[in-house]
Amino acid sequence: MVPALPHYLRKNAMSETSTGRRHFASDNYSGVCPEAWDAMARANQGHVPAYGDDEWTAKAADLLRELFEVNCEVFFAFNGTAANALALSAMCQSYHSILCHELAHAETDECGAPEFFSNGSKILVVSGEDGRIQPDSVSHMVQRRCDIHYPKPRVLSLTQATELGTVYTVNDLQALFETARRHDLRVHMDGARFANAVAALGVAPKEITWKVGVDVLCFGGTKNGMAVGEAIIFFKKELAHEFAYRCKQAGQLASKMRFLAAPWVGMLESGAWLRNAAQANRMAEQLELGLQQIPGVEFISRRQANSVFVRLRPEVATALRTRGWRFYTFIGAGGARFMCSWDTAETDVATLIADIRELTSAKSST
Repeated sequence: MVPALPHYLRKNAMSETSTGRRHFASDNYSGVCPEAWDAMARANQGHVPAYGDDEWTAKAADLLRELFEVNCEVFFAFNGTAANALALSAMCQSYHSILCHELAHAETDECGAPEFFSNGSKILVVSGEDGRIQPDSVSHMVQRRCDIHYPKPRVLSLTQATELGTVYTVNDLQALFETARRHDLRVHMDGARFANAVAALGVAPKEITWKVGVDVLCFGGTKNGMAVGEAIIFFKKELAHEFAYRCKQAGQLASKMRFLAAPWVGMLESGAWLRNAAQANRMAEQLELGLQQIPGVEFISRRQANSVFVRLRPEVATALRTRGWRFYTFIGAGGARFMCSWDTAETDVATLIADIRELTSAKSST
């Protein structure tokens, strides 16, 4: 007999699967893309050494080194929270602080994991338009206090693409790195949607990572078509000293590591990592263009990657949910995020736009 779902999951699970449609709440809603699924199936043959001592893990790491065109240390974790928290813990001591945007996942969505795994490093938040940090804001935060009673700033954490769907350009990152270097800060990049940023900018991955001073990148796979799996890439290799022990202690050393690594092989060898991101970005662009034609829909931020942020009237948002749509509303009063995924189709976008147009027009006429 299959056990019942916990009460706090039951309602959402039923409502979000009953329509059978693709949703816009999160790219985590999407399934596994064919290239990742096929690679896992190919890895599921016979007995293979455990704990990462296998050909798939070695191949995935080598492919990432080829992608970034540099010799780097590569580790794999189950999810983004673990990847970010462990990476940051390797970059600072407990008496240090980590600077990040006020909307960054490290601050808002990781349940204190960076502080926990770093044994207490304090997060200092920095504001910035469209989810991006500016160099002057970094300098201000570092220089506001320099005494021994204050946690010493040690790491600048950047999200690429940002939590508001924007991206840092090469020039943006160069300016931030110059500021970080001037203040002796290491640079961490939360790349849960790094592939979307690469697709949006049309540059080689190296151009927005190690060449502009990024020391450690957490490269997201889950949101781009994998079942699980993030790559933690140390461009500054000395920071990876004994990092394997951190992974083991945190429960991130998968016994059957090949199933975390194999999807990376499938995605990288086929080019699906970039195609998937480009498709998600393209659907978000179509959604943006459609919503721009609807009076009463106000945009909260610029769209550059695979998410669209708008402000809807509360009754319109409620009516959309009544029709079965799922989306997040965590950006202030009336703010709604519509996230496109690797498998979002033009028909999905067209249907959503039509519903928003109809509901907005109906509410405006009453």
